Amino acid sequence: MKHISIIGCGWLGKPLSQELSLDLHVECYERDKTQDNSSFYHCDTMIIAINPKHNYLQTLSKIAELTKPTCRVILMSSTSVYKEFDCEIDESAVITKTSLQKEAEELMQALKDSVVILRLGGLMGEDRISGKWKSSSSFADGFVNYIHRDDVIKITKELIQSSYTNGIYNLVAPKHPLRSEVHKKNSEGFGFELGEFEGNSYRIVNSDKIIKELNYTFLYPDPLYMWSKKV
Repeated sequence: MKHISIIGCGWLGKPLSQELSLDLHVECYERDKTQDNSSFYHCDTMIIAINPKHNYLQTLSKIAELTKPTCRVILMSSTSVYKEFDCEIDESAVITKTSLQKEAEELMQALKDSVVILRLGGLMGEDRISGKWKSSSSFADGFVNYIHRDDVIKITKELIQSSYTNGIYNLVAPKHPLRSEVHKKNSEGFGFELGEFEGNSYRIVNSDKIIKELNYTFLYPDPLYMWSKKV
């Protein structure tokens, strides 16, 4: 039985570990579990799902050092690496602006032979309702690049079961309604006040690569319906 270890047992990591545990041997710990633990680090696949704060790069270096050479690493990254673009983009985009997330990707690729990088769009689902929890009443409108947590979990499980050991993949729902459309629908459905919208963003993150290579069908392809399955 494959041994899977997950660092980051939070909003994404915990349900991911629960799903993988149905078929695999899984251990899930918080980010401070970076001491030498032969059981945890002697795994077939290491999934890193931690927030990029508090000595992020140092933590990644320690993980790479402790995992065995044959261990496949799956790094949960972010589409924030595309912040310089205002157009439709895919994994072939040449990123020139540095960011902590981009540095993390390059670090893991330099330290490990087998690294799969998943660039996650805005994580939604369950208690994460677009427009409901906000620190501002004014938003830049534009196309959203969201993904439901259940799709991240399902894609990760399929990747583990596959022979893929390297690659970068965008994990974003294939439909991209405007943020104002999503907020308006959710404000009506969940009863919260709709904010103001000004300005535009035309960035669309394309996820065709993961769809084609895994022959994947999204559970929630449309962010307008990420809190129901009426697609």
